[in-house]
Amino acid sequence: MTYNLIRYGVKDAAIAENRALVAKVFEALNETQPQSVRYLVLELENGEFVHLVGYDKDSSALTGLDAFKAFGAEHAERRSTPLARSPAKIVGNYHMLAKTGEAVSA
Repeated sequence: MTYNLIRYGVKDAAIAENRALVAKVFEALNETQPQSVRYLVLELENGEFVHLVGYDKDSSALTGLDAFKAFGAEHAERRSTPLARSPAKIVGNYHMLAKTGEAVSA
C-alpha cells in the first residue's frame, strides 16, 4: 500500500466548509466501501488539516468520488497555506488505522 501525507492550512472563514466537504467524502467512502483505500483526516487547532491517504495501485477509488471532486473543486481558494504532500511509511500503528477488512467509521 502506498501512503501520502498531505497538509495545508485553511482560511478561518472556510474551515467549516472544508470540514463539511471532508465529511461528505467520508459519507461517500462509507457508501462505496472501497477496500483499496485507507483515509484519515485530522483538523488541528491552528486551522491546518492533515490527510493520511493509503491506496493500492492508484487512488482513483478515492479521487474518483463525486464528493472528493467537490472537495477539490475550490480547494486552493479555501487554503491559507500551500498544500504540502510527501510520501509516508507507517512505522508504527497502535489501534489507529484499521486492519484489512475492518470497517472504518468517520
